[in-house]
Amino acid sequence: MMKKHFQPIILLITILILASCSNKQGQSAASKQEPISLTISAAASMQDALESIKEKFEKEHPDITLTFNFGSSGALQQQISQGAPVDLFLSAAEDKMALLIKDGFIRDSDHMNLVKNNLVLITNKQADTTIDNFADLETLDTEKIAIGIPESVPAGNYAKETLQSLHIWEKIQENIVPAKDVRQVLSYVETNNVAAGIVYGTDAKASATVQVAAIADEASHSPIVYPLGIIKDSKHYQAAKVFYDYLQTPISLEVFKENGFIVN
Repeated sequence: MMKKHFQPIILLITILILASCSNKQGQSAASKQEPISLTISAAASMQDALESIKEKFEKEHPDITLTFNFGSSGALQQQISQGAPVDLFLSAAEDKMALLIKDGFIRDSDHMNLVKNNLVLITNKQADTTIDNFADLETLDTEKIAIGIPESVPAGNYAKETLQSLHIWEKIQENIVPAKDVRQVLSYVETNNVAAGIVYGTDAKASATVQVAAIADEASHSPIVYPLGIIKDSKHYQAAKVFYDYLQTPISLEVFKENGFIVN
C-alpha cells in the first residue's frame, strides 16, 4: 500500500526535475548570443587608427567582429547608395555623409562629426628635388605631383581647392597624377614615382619614407571633418550603435590623437 502512495509523488518530483532542467537549458541557449559581424566602410586615411581600435574593441566585445572596407569616401558613398551591405560609414568629407542623409540611408540623428585632419605637401626624404612650399610646385617643369581624384577623393578635392587658392591649379594640371585614394598618393611618393604628393597629415605621420614640406593653410580649403554615421537599414543596428558610441570614448579618441587626428 505504501508503495502505491509514493508512486504519484515520485512521478511528480521527476516531472518537476525534468521541467527545471529543460528551463535551464532554454535560458542557457537564450543567453548565448550569436556572434555578430559588422561591416564598416571608412576613408582610407582612417586605416591605421581603426585597426588599432578594432583590437581594443573586440577584446571588450568578443561577440562582435569588425570588418573594414577602406577606400575613397566618394566610392564608399556610392557603394552604400547602391545597396552595399554596410553597417557604419566613416567619411573624410561632410558632403558624402550629407548625400546619404538626404537620400534616406542614414538618419540625421544617427551621425556626428568625429575628428578633424589637416592637409600637407609631402616629398620623399631621399629625393633630390627641393620643395619647401606649395608655391614651389609651379617650378617643377615636367615632374609629377600626385593627388587623389578630386571628384571622388576628399583629400584630392581639398588639394585642388588649396592649389586654386594659390592660383597655380591651372598651371600645373598637366603634371597632376590622379590616385584612387590618399594611400595610393603616399605610395607614389614613397616609391619616388612622383616628385611630391598632397595627403592628410595623418598619412604623412604613418610613413617613415616621406617628409612634410608644407602644411596647407586651413583657410585655403574646406574644413577637413570626418563624420560618422549608422546605416539605417543595418541588420545589426544595436551592435552598430555600440561601436558608434565606442568610437567616441576617450580610449578611441586617444588612438585617433596618437595617429595625428585632431580631436575636439
